[in-house]
Amino acid sequence: MEVNDALVENLANLARLRFSEQEKEIIKNDLQRMIHFVDKLNELDTAGVEPLLHMTDNVNVLREDLIQGSVSREEALKNAPDTDGVFFKVPKVIKRQEV
Repeated sequence: MEVNDALVENLANLARLRFSEQEKEIIKNDLQRMIHFVDKLNELDTAGVEPLLHMTDNVNVLREDLIQGSVSREEALKNAPDTDGVFFKVPKVIKRQEV
């Protein structure tokens, strides 16, 4: 595949980007190097190689779901700036609009 000015212009248009002439040359060279690299990879013989979906064979490595202690209501409300003894009290932030 040949990378030319028309291809760079088309890609820039699709990406909604604008490049100076100097930037277009740099991008053209970079694209050509990327395509050359992929072509080089295509030379490899991958017959008999299974596709790799994950980097490891481990599946769903999770910790055990253990019951642990929790904070009592009194302890949770101890440092609250305002409480009614059961719930945290916070300033109202949503105002009702009158219709």
